[in-house]
Amino acid sequence: MSETQAFVRPTPIGAALSKGAGESARRRLEAVLIPILALLAGLFAFGLFLLAIGKSPVEFYQLVYRGGFGTWFSLQNTMQRAAPLLLTALCVALPAQLGLVVIGGEGAFVLGGLAAAAIGAAMPDAPGLIGMPVMALAGLCAGGVWIGAVGALRHYRGVNETIASLLMAYIAIAFMQHVVEGPLRDPASLNKPSTTPLADQLRIGEIPGMDVHWGFVVGILACLVAGFVLSRTTFGFSARIAGGNARAAAVQGLPVGRLILTFTFAAGAAAGLAGMIEVAAIHGTANASLIAGYGYTGILIAFLARQNPIAIIPMALIIGGIGAAGGLVQRRMDLPDATVLVLQGILFVAILVSETLSGRLLPALGLKTTGEAK
Repeated sequence: MSETQAFVRPTPIGAALSKGAGESARRRLEAVLIPILALLAGLFAFGLFLLAIGKSPVEFYQLVYRGGFGTWFSLQNTMQRAAPLLLTALCVALPAQLGLVVIGGEGAFVLGGLAAAAIGAAMPDAPGLIGMPVMALAGLCAGGVWIGAVGALRHYRGVNETIASLLMAYIAIAFMQHVVEGPLRDPASLNKPSTTPLADQLRIGEIPGMDVHWGFVVGILACLVAGFVLSRTTFGFSARIAGGNARAAAVQGLPVGRLILTFTFAAGAAAGLAGMIEVAAIHGTANASLIAGYGYTGILIAFLARQNPIAIIPMALIIGGIGAAGGLVQRRMDLPDATVLVLQGILFVAILVSETLSGRLLPALGLKTTGEAK
């Protein structure tokens, strides 16, 4: 053996690092391929459903593209619909870093909207520079405390966070309906019980030159900040370690309890902020229109993005585009509104099934990463 060959022979540490790099590359590649394959499989399965009821899948997907992305008007409609979904998806993705499955973002969403509407109605003469931040803070805190309570139940009492968050969502919706139809009801809202409308200076305006409110920008910034914190800070690294093995993380001295409370509070705050934006930008008041399923749709988006805050952005646009095209599909193909919900359900099932491919997809395709090559 030559001196050069002896020099380049991998040491056990070097081999371990190479293997670790290959594993990391495999995970990144699968994180992209698996959601795409699941999305395509779901669309294919829904196409079979359309054929079974005598409709054309090709026409359906053409209308979805036209209604969600085909024109500047439809694209703006898609961005408008994606605005709350960006934040409600974060409500699922953030706790997932710790291995928690929180699906009660709908409750935080409606409470955030209710809190913002109540604060806004109480200060009708406040200038926008003061009133809107206070309303945003109220929405953040309402949603954060609500989902933070789920984290506290999980950490201190061992209550399953999935069940707790779902049940608490129903409680939040019932509480919002009671308050809107009772103590905070505007006497002028006869047919549709609502809180007192917000003053004009407390309404969120549109981005100049676009028919899209500033909540869309807020949602994108929130996803970018969350992605940076999770991937580039020690706090995010600690969360990923705790998510991999909470007991081992606690043995190593990581504050698992504090991480759970912080991430669940942040998750609820994101959904609560989405509720505040929906009230201040769209409805101008809190009423039954807040119960639109944004929190539940956020679950689908978070799973499509594999809990990656950055990947939430394109996934929210895709799902928002499908929702934006619902009216066009209904008119042109004589299909009910629930057709879009059927598509979302099939996509969600496809995503759940695709999780079984994790760690198996690349070997099944006969692919190996550089670090795994012999």
